[in-house]
Amino acid sequence: MSSLIDTISKTLTPIHPEGRPFIAIAGAATLLIGWFVTPIFWIGLILTGWVAYFFRDPKRVTPVAEGMVVSPADGRVSFIGPATPPPELGLSEKPLTRISVFMSVFDVHVNRAPVGGRLARVAYKGGIFLNADLDKASEDNERNGLIIETAAGTRIGVVQIAGLVARRIVSFKKEGETVEIGERFGLIRFGSRLDVYLPDGVRPLVSEGQRAIAGETPFADLTGRTQAPVSSRID
Repeated sequence: MSSLIDTISKTLTPIHPEGRPFIAIAGAATLLIGWFVTPIFWIGLILTGWVAYFFRDPKRVTPVAEGMVVSPADGRVSFIGPATPPPELGLSEKPLTRISVFMSVFDVHVNRAPVGGRLARVAYKGGIFLNADLDKASEDNERNGLIIETAAGTRIGVVQIAGLVARRIVSFKKEGETVEIGERFGLIRFGSRLDVYLPDGVRPLVSEGQRAIAGETPFADLTGRTQAPVSSRID
């Protein structure tokens, strides 16, 4: 029996702790209302299952070679091009190459650090809730920006942007702390976007429309390598 339980636990995708209260509320509401209205019970059961699915937190295999930049989010690469970083970050007053990843409500929403280093700045800015797939969302929507400074002194900007459905940006890290590449640093509830700002001269390794996997998909190589690294870490 213990081996069976162990096998099941390794097979099922873990749920991030941030989602447990929502799953508990959905489950309790389903049982309470379903006690009086049977059809509602089955609808609520499906919704509870979807909430659990939304907060899934699968393990990832992250390349750890020096200079590697990986995707911070699961989703579709919706934009690659020049854009000025949010002013509150103080990253640059001129346009840098921005890579945007749009997360639908069906994508994993746990965000992972694109590079390892020190959080030189964490800046939150309130805003409205436009569709995160719109370019204007970078300026108008609620957002939380980070600057990660690598050991070599390179600074990478990462911005969590709340979407049309999302109403809560969650950050697990504070300014001055350190992160490893691929480490979980935050989460956005129910549909949103992540922007990554690359330094001048760094070429993106992805294209618009491509599917990205947080902590795994190479976004850029700060060293200019043309071959993918072989070393990795599972987390």
